[in-house]
Amino acid sequence: MEALRDVDPAQIGAHALLARLGAGGMGQVYLGRSPGGRLVAVKVIRDEITGHPEALARFRREAETVRAVRSAYTANLIDASLAAAPYWLATEYVAGPTLGHAVAERGGLPADTCRRLFAALAEGLASVHAYGVTHRDLKPQNVILGAQGPQLIDFGIARGVGETALTQDGQAPGTPGYTAPEVLLGAEAGPAADVFALGATLAYAATGRPPFGTGVATTVSYRAVHEPVDVAGVEPALAGLIEACVAKDPAVRPGLREVIARCGVRDALIDDPVYVGLGALGEAVPVHEMRTQGPGPARGYTPTQGVVAAASPKRGRTGVWVAAGVALAVVGAVAVWKLPLGGQGGQGGADDRAVGGRTPSGQSPSGQVPAGQVPAGQGPAGQGPAGQGPAGQGPAGQSSGGPAAQSPAGPPTYIRQTEPNLDDYNPVLGDCTRGEQETGILDMQTALPRSLDDPGLKSGKVEIGYRVKDALPDAPPYYVAVVVKPQHEVDENGRSTGVTDNRQLGFVARARDLYEGDEKQWKLITYPDDFSMQLNGKTVKAPPLSQDPGGWTVVFRHAVSDAEHKSILCDGFDSGPQKG
Repeated sequence: MEALRDVDPAQIGAHALLARLGAGGMGQVYLGRSPGGRLVAVKVIRDEITGHPEALARFRREAETVRAVRSAYTANLIDASLAAAPYWLATEYVAGPTLGHAVAERGGLPADTCRRLFAALAEGLASVHAYGVTHRDLKPQNVILGAQGPQLIDFGIARGVGETALTQDGQAPGTPGYTAPEVLLGAEAGPAADVFALGATLAYAATGRPPFGTGVATTVSYRAVHEPVDVAGVEPALAGLIEACVAKDPAVRPGLREVIARCGVRDALIDDPVYVGLGALGEAVPVHEMRTQGPGPARGYTPTQGVVAAASPKRGRTGVWVAAGVALAVVGAVAVWKLPLGGQGGQGGADDRAVGGRTPSGQSPSGQVPAGQVPAGQGPAGQGPAGQGPAGQGPAGQSSGGPAAQSPAGPPTYIRQTEPNLDDYNPVLGDCTRGEQETGILDMQTALPRSLDDPGLKSGKVEIGYRVKDALPDAPPYYVAVVVKPQHEVDENGRSTGVTDNRQLGFVARARDLYEGDEKQWKLITYPDDFSMQLNGKTVKAPPLSQDPGGWTVVFRHAVSDAEHKSILCDGFDSGPQKG
């Protein structure tokens, strides 16, 4: 840990900076303090590589990966800003030295300590692999020896199954001496490559020496492909496990469960006196800012942003959500949720499904009906097909009843209220109180603003993004309607009534097929532009955020018809301090 320099900012986003934690190829890492006093590690990408598309893609993927992986062995993502320089992400801060630093200071660790550490790291990797992610850069410098156990850090080149690898200058990903032979020879880095890196990392922990010696990268990599790992002096059984993990053939390496079993751990790592002693090699955490000179300029929060590629033909759908290369203002941090498999989404064919998204000019693409307007053959927004009468809401947002009114040609245009909406976002806790909901197995990602400094919140327009990850091929339509609900109920003129127990459905955007287009493309909608409510047979336009400052609830609902829909996830955002 180092004191801040005069070139370092005093603040990144909402986080006050206290000290420098270290630096790497991507950028500088700082120790920060959140407004509520929580310690965070803030990684800021270096200015000189902010114009490099590959570097930015790698940094954005790191934020996405850390958000997706929820494990006792990884630090959770707290905040991120990926739209414009300075690009940064903030994770939980874990106090403790890296394994690399601890071994460099102390020397090789006893065999029993190594076994306990081996088992803990294997368990940590297994938890990461369970999310379909390979770390791809496990090494002693990326293991923090925390008080409750080791933590895996730096997912800058981690990769989900099926994602495109990001390398630099044609080199294999990872670090020489810890990168598996098959990766060095051009193969993809799968879970077995992480097992190799685990074995090499424990070889270093047990000996205090680099597992394949020192020298230039090409020399070390050559040894990793052709020569045995250095385990001279290591207890035979432990040496045998290390050698099994670093086998040249990935097919013969043990799985992580076998590694754990072979370690034979019978007590907790944190009860190991040597491991506990390693914590003393860490540095004291400063309470206040450490700076050698005057404070640098403050840097504010900037929103998350994704760049959408051209639509992939693999799903066989006719719709395309957004034009290739358009920068999306997907504000806030990305969340990952589990979703049911598709189905029950309408009877129309692909040609009948809505085409969502926006063109660079901000206009709806051909075939999309703007919020509040009426597609051919249907009544006003939120009602059934023409001639069936209104499907509005009664007093206090209750449904006036009536049969489900879904056009047989596709999804429901707008959903209507049939029961109280109990989903409610608490901005203080950052969590939702949930009503009835569906559960399932597919990954859905959402993006919302996460800071009061977000430009969208300041301008009064909130961009809401969602997409599915790793969708099954040819999955049936799965229509999703997004609902935004203020804290207070509204009347027929859209004004707040003062009723704080808001059980109205909320303001609704038209339903869209979650699987439409390429799975990596974001579906975007804007509040208040794309939202309206049906109340007592009247279409009520969504009010501005300034009308009801505080917590706004965002609900994603699976819509089978205009009257049959269920919450699949709930989130929200804080629009600012409440008045009075």
